[in-house]
Amino acid sequence: MSEESKPIGGEFLTTPFKVLAGFTLFAGLLVLIRYVMGIGAVSNLSDGYPWGIWITYDVVAGTAIACGGYSMAILVYVLNKGEYHPLIRPALLASVFGYTLAAISIFIDIGRYWQGYNMFWPKYSNVNSVMLEVAVCIALYVMVLWIEFAPVLFEGMQKYKGNLPAFLTKWDVSGLQKIWSKFLFFFIALGILLPTMHQSSLGSLMLIAGKKLSPLWQTGFLPLLFLISAITMGYAIVIFESLFSSVGLKRPAETPILAKLSGIMPWLIGTYLVIRVLDLIVRGALGKAFAFNVQSLMFWIENALFVYPLVILMSAQNRTKARPLFLSALSILLAGLIYRFNAFLIGFDPGNGWTYFPSFSEILITFGIIAFEVMAYLYIVKKFPVLPKTEHA
Repeated sequence: MSEESKPIGGEFLTTPFKVLAGFTLFAGLLVLIRYVMGIGAVSNLSDGYPWGIWITYDVVAGTAIACGGYSMAILVYVLNKGEYHPLIRPALLASVFGYTLAAISIFIDIGRYWQGYNMFWPKYSNVNSVMLEVAVCIALYVMVLWIEFAPVLFEGMQKYKGNLPAFLTKWDVSGLQKIWSKFLFFFIALGILLPTMHQSSLGSLMLIAGKKLSPLWQTGFLPLLFLISAITMGYAIVIFESLFSSVGLKRPAETPILAKLSGIMPWLIGTYLVIRVLDLIVRGALGKAFAFNVQSLMFWIENALFVYPLVILMSAQNRTKARPLFLSALSILLAGLIYRFNAFLIGFDPGNGWTYFPSFSEILITFGIIAFEVMAYLYIVKKFPVLPKTEHA
């Protein structure tokens, strides 16, 4: 059992929790309408824009935001930086919910959801499809994440029975816990391989768009840029989540360990920006950034949000303060989010007069998914040993 983490306890049916539940319930009603009346009843998707805010945020951007577990696994298990181990469980929890809800949202987005199983049916599988690789990898990674997170659930059921409903504590899981621990190393390795594959492949998806994607984003380096930004966003969400929970849950800030973690991020951001700018110059596409249109404006916003944390986090003094750390992490998350929206929606033009803007129902369903994720996070950290004990903070 881990001695680094414990449930924070406390009432979970708080006012914020009830507000989030309201958003979730309303979104659930809209999803029900979607399944009864068809996807057109709640969305503005079309033949020109077969994907919209659900795929772009919930899958393309949402999984990158949920890369905390992947990024920390690289640091702790590949680079052997054991001092960051107290941050593993919170990062893993965010990944569990982020990826699980991304997988669920796919079945809200696809038109013939009842045939969704065909993507895993060899008879219908196109083994040359990047989309198939992404779908299979994400599906497998969701299972791997729950397997990796299972020891936290076992520990809660064994050591903190008083926090949980009786039906969760009536079984002795100690034997299962021992068996689980013997094979966990294999799933940790798989949990590093799978995101490396599908995060880069999410970038590859837009390569097939060809000239329909603006030269500001259409590049052979899309897979690499998607991967680097996803890893960076993974570290950013760990910092953001830690500082946000320290305020919201009234816990000591983990600033010392976060300061060390943030030292990695300028190198990643710098590498990303060098590749990004040199690629634009070599391809002769940099002039598009001065076109004074929506795409050029979003390009500058996207990259300004990357430059800000690069400048701030290059200062060792700034990395020891909670406010610069929080703002830098938030800026990186927004930068990665906008980069993905730019590459999948803003910079994409299918031609023939097609346009797209998400319907109010699409936006509310997305908010509902986020609200449910936050609710689940609050429940788990209050009932199970996820967050570091205060002496580690």
